[in-house]
Amino acid sequence: MTTLDIDAITLHRQGAGPPLVLLHCLGVDRHFWDFADALASQFTLLSYDLPGHGQSPVPDRPYGIEDLAAQLAALLTSHGIARAHVVGISLGGLIAQQLAAARPELVDRLILVDTTPRYTDELRAMWAERAATARAAGVKAMVEGLLKIWFTPQSIAADTDGVRYVRTTLAQSSGEGYALACEALAAADLRAGASRIAARTLVVCGDDDIPSFLDAARWLAGNIKNAKLAWIAKARHASVIERPAEALALMRGFLQD
Repeated sequence: MTTLDIDAITLHRQGAGPPLVLLHCLGVDRHFWDFADALASQFTLLSYDLPGHGQSPVPDRPYGIEDLAAQLAALLTSHGIARAHVVGISLGGLIAQQLAAARPELVDRLILVDTTPRYTDELRAMWAERAATARAAGVKAMVEGLLKIWFTPQSIAADTDGVRYVRTTLAQSSGEGYALACEALAAADLRAGASRIAARTLVVCGDDDIPSFLDAARWLAGNIKNAKLAWIAKARHASVIERPAEALALMRGFLQD
């Protein structure tokens, strides 16, 4: 296990009320969740750039999802946060799963968005290819292909705020930071931990995401004992920023129920 330095992380707070941790996905930064600022009237929003993303430095050695979850647990403890709601998308969703399974006392309610407990063998091989490309040519070389996975053709054609944010942020992403995260995703297998998740859980997925994520959403909803499943219509992998109004309604309804 690799100990990831919490002193390298800046935890950003906004709002008042119960703490709500927002974990972003691969290649972007904490501003992915800017669309959720409206929740600050009811919750204390907590966000940070994952290692090797945004303003957080690139780790000097490989790490796993377990290390990222342990870092989050240490970060919460260091800031005196005994319990929080946790929301994570894709990479952030794996961190959220691991935290809820390993440290259930820290997690009140859990929202898992467009994520999986384990990638298929085909996608594990894809992560190795993406890591190699990121190191050799930079993340910028993959941006246009990634946008087609993250967003529907309609959103790309409309050049929405979400599309512009992702295009710009991916292009600026650290190649090594991206590659290390790809390798952590490829190695992850969190299936055994699903039965240890005690938090009430909402699984969210864009209904036009790739088939393996649709399958993973159903698997998570079926294997986490207090889970329910919600689909975001006409959305792909970045479902919550493709359809932010629908995402906010789901999040608010679940967290306040």
